[in-house]
Amino acid sequence: MSQLTVIILCGQAPRHLYFANQVAKTCKPIAIIQESVHDASFMKIIKLLLKPASLFSKLNRWIRDRKRYRGHKEAEFFFANTLPHLTHPELRVEVPHINHPDVIKLIDRYQPDLIIVFGTSLLKGALLEKGRLGIINLHGGLSPDYRGADCTFWALYNQEPEKVGCTVHYINAGIDTGNIIAHISPEIKNSDDELTLFWRAVKSSTHFFTELLNKIEQGESFGQTQAHKGHLYQVKDRRWEHEKTLDSILKSGLLVDLNLGKRVTWFKL
Repeated sequence: MSQLTVIILCGQAPRHLYFANQVAKTCKPIAIIQESVHDASFMKIIKLLLKPASLFSKLNRWIRDRKRYRGHKEAEFFFANTLPHLTHPELRVEVPHINHPDVIKLIDRYQPDLIIVFGTSLLKGALLEKGRLGIINLHGGLSPDYRGADCTFWALYNQEPEKVGCTVHYINAGIDTGNIIAHISPEIKNSDDELTLFWRAVKSSTHFFTELLNKIEQGESFGQTQAHKGHLYQVKDRRWEHEKTLDSILKSGLLVDLNLGKRVTWFKL
């Protein structure tokens, strides 16, 4: 186990809890900071009401996600027969948003070696300068080709299943544009769909952190500049016609007999 001190910033879905638990095993965790799932300001609500098209789009996405995640499948994938939970609930701190002043105060108080991130909103401002050894993010796509949201979906939609995976990278002011530490691609099975591939990529990437933190503690250096700008996908880009097209692509046998096992590519300096 690494002796590096770490603050974890993450979401509250089962995959985020699993990630926090596994990373906490590999280091000396100081705090697990989570954004409130109910952070909807009065002004945000007013803006949505003034833009019916945006409100309708968000409602459609909410309904779509409820259908995709129904049946507690994600919880079962990551926690089997137990309820999703943090193994260190005493370290949990909830904040209205990840750039809240309380986050900065906590980091300044404990001065962690590393800040590790998965599943939060975009880090901004003073927070980007924290962490003695920097801020490392787990992104659910292979940057730079797949930055932003729903990257597993878009890799499959573009019929590039070999580009399904996660990127571990240092965070900068851009969206998934920081120097790359590693690409982790999961095993692909004939029976997979978007979610099982995404979840397996997350699980594989989570266990990768054991090796990564030990290497960093031993003085190894990682983080190559991204070779090109790539493509940034936004949540709003994914529409019902894209969903229908991907269903057809998968039914046609996109994932059949690919024989792609787990793949890890390091980007050392």
